[in-house]
Amino acid sequence: MRSSINWPLGVNKIVIDHVDSTMIEANRRETEIIKPTWILAKHQTNAYGRKGRYWENPKGNFSATLAMKLNEPLASLAMRSFVAALALFDTLAQVTQRPELFLLKWPNDVLMDFKKVSGILLESNNSGKETKFLKIGIGVNLVNLSKIPTVSNKQKVEPISLEDFSIKIGPEDFLVYLASNFAYWETQLLKFGFQKIRRVWLDRAYGVGDMIVARTFSEENKGIFDTIDESGNLVLKLKNSTRVIHAGDIYFEESQCF
Repeated sequence: MRSSINWPLGVNKIVIDHVDSTMIEANRRETEIIKPTWILAKHQTNAYGRKGRYWENPKGNFSATLAMKLNEPLASLAMRSFVAALALFDTLAQVTQRPELFLLKWPNDVLMDFKKVSGILLESNNSGKETKFLKIGIGVNLVNLSKIPTVSNKQKVEPISLEDFSIKIGPEDFLVYLASNFAYWETQLLKFGFQKIRRVWLDRAYGVGDMIVARTFSEENKGIFDTIDESGNLVLKLKNSTRVIHAGDIYFEESQCF
């Protein structure tokens, strides 16, 4: 992890008091966004996560979207989920000074003390003939759980916050760390490719080598979490074969984390 934290060059920032969703706001501003731009909301009224899961974000929590225009294939865009995960890990470790508390959960969660402290959402759409408009939505539980609405039972994830460990930091201060760390890992991706991102992500991942249940839209498979491949897909080791999981949710047996 790096010790020097400054706002990255060539990156813009927009801070909004109230908004329905920073992801939706990024869509509204698509034509005016040229450089990578962080959109931070002090309060969201219609926040959502993967599979459209609703999350009402209270004041004091971190909710932001990074909007970027890139001339890359969709498979390459998906690697930014891992870039964001590494940036979040570094940011949380720096803010708390306790890196041992954090683990990364495939495909897009960050765990603190084996509970969910942060989530990542990627969306993209075409913005011109070859340009993709990528939006990376990030939510982090900064404030105490009593201030966070209960998540849907379907999520089966127990949340936790930095404030539960007596760590207090405001969203704007948190963003400086996160933007700086994201810029660093984005540079690593562009210089060295996904291999370095993959290696570091696996070093910080939860449950590699453990028995898991991987649920996709159409099926459920039980096996060993072997690794992630060169595209970030989960490789599941079955009894007599392997299965590559492109997207889905994973559940760990006899674990604190689901």
